[in-house]
Amino acid sequence: MTVMRKRIGDLLLDAGVINGEQLQQALSQQKELNMRLGDVLITQGYITQQQFIEVLEFQLGIPHIQLYRQKIEQKVINLIPQKLAEQHRVIPVRVDGNKLILAMADPLDYFAIDEIRMATGLRVDPVIASRDELERGIKRYYGLQDTIEQINRNLQTREADEPAVPVVDDDSPVVKTVNQFIIQAVQMGASDIHIDPQEDSVRIRYRVDGIMRTERTLPPNMHAVIVARVKIMANLNVAERRVPQDGRVEMDIEFRKVDIRIATLPTIHGEKVVMRVLDMGSTLTEVDKLGFSEANKKWFLQGIEASYGVVLITGPTGSGKTTTLYSALSRLNREDVNIITVEDPVEYQLHGVNQVQVNNVTGLSFARGLRAILRQDPNIVMVGEIRDTDTAEIAVRAAMTGHLVLSTLHTNSAVNSVTRLIDMGIEPFLISSALRCVVAQRLVRKVCPHCAEWYIPTIEENSLLVNHDIHADRLRRGKGCAECGQSGYKGRFAIQEVLMIDDQLRSMILQKRPDNEYRDYAIKQGFVPMLKDGLHKVGAGETTIAEVLRVTIKE
Repeated sequence: MTVMRKRIGDLLLDAGVINGEQLQQALSQQKELNMRLGDVLITQGYITQQQFIEVLEFQLGIPHIQLYRQKIEQKVINLIPQKLAEQHRVIPVRVDGNKLILAMADPLDYFAIDEIRMATGLRVDPVIASRDELERGIKRYYGLQDTIEQINRNLQTREADEPAVPVVDDDSPVVKTVNQFIIQAVQMGASDIHIDPQEDSVRIRYRVDGIMRTERTLPPNMHAVIVARVKIMANLNVAERRVPQDGRVEMDIEFRKVDIRIATLPTIHGEKVVMRVLDMGSTLTEVDKLGFSEANKKWFLQGIEASYGVVLITGPTGSGKTTTLYSALSRLNREDVNIITVEDPVEYQLHGVNQVQVNNVTGLSFARGLRAILRQDPNIVMVGEIRDTDTAEIAVRAAMTGHLVLSTLHTNSAVNSVTRLIDMGIEPFLISSALRCVVAQRLVRKVCPHCAEWYIPTIEENSLLVNHDIHADRLRRGKGCAECGQSGYKGRFAIQEVLMIDDQLRSMILQKRPDNEYRDYAIKQGFVPMLKDGLHKVGAGETTIAEVLRVTIKE
């Protein structure tokens, strides 16, 4: 590609995004700060990154790429040394014949282009990427390059039939590599790290805001040493590869305590490892900030502020049940009440609350722990999860003897919780007497505030909203930017439905009526189904219809 040799300042002036005075100020600051002109203009707020990219793309015809969508091979990354990539803020994307496709923040940096052409012996074809994406990409592709190469050299020098000996020395490359995966996951706000063995590679994937993304691909011969290191951290049996194992480890990451639950699973290509990252230093969310509508918040507070009864938070794994539960406990935590919890694991440490950790090795199950804490004179009991009939029955009977019991249950909807308890063997008369309130929830992604735009809803979108008595002239969505990894979403919040158990519902529970009858009656009393609650938040510009439909069952 032939690039016209025109200065970036002139291009921005021609496009009308800056004026002459701003350019002169930026040029004088450039000498003082020793920065690229584009960086100075962005830092001073004269232009945005997006404007800078658009001017280069349209004025010069240089394409803009999104790095996170590119599958870049390690041999291509190896063409440019890390020092050179950091110095010029560039990443090689691919080789096409004798051309090197090079992602650059400033494709008019001819000095950088010439230096990389001489270093690689290839003709450089620049493409534009945002500086934030390039910085993340350099950390991603080069951050572990030296340690990964060292691991490979160690593996190659080892005799073919010699077993891999996992190293525990903090300075060893394997330890550094695994630690870096964990640090990066915490920095990105990932909830899980997946180490997936494939036939020809090992994929390192993170779950961020509920969505999986591949962060790195490693050679297959590195799988055994990485898994061995993870097992050593969790005190698992390194030699046992045929059966699943579970463990945990606590680490200090960037002055925060992080609890990591580790689970291994034998697959045809080796052991798959999932590391659930629990940030124990996270700030508890107040009930007012959980995203409840005014009506739902009022009912939820009525439920948790009652003197006795069962309050259930329901939903699938990863739907924010524990956060809601802890927020309720935090609100109820006063000097004049005795709160005891039994959990697996203890995810947040609450000052003034007696928290018990389930330990199946010693026989301390949810049911056994619950029986024990009922003899400790509690006012409020929190059971991490109702998993079996034993736990459910003890919790219900505890509520009937004057305790407030908070717990979670895996069901699809609030009304389905009643049927689930009956299916577990709990008598309907016990459920109708003890159950006070059920909250069902899901997590949806927020529209990214950095790239959000308003738009006119389509006919289909408008029809869906109108069918649920919601009227919105415009909706909000994210265009995709470096801040949100081009997804258009950043962060998550909950959509909920809250079912209050009144006398009529108690009577229906005694008669073991089907779920749809509970639901129909509740709607007449003001119950708002989760889908409708989500669509209200779509109308407010907080999320999108696609997100709400992704996590709810359209009825």
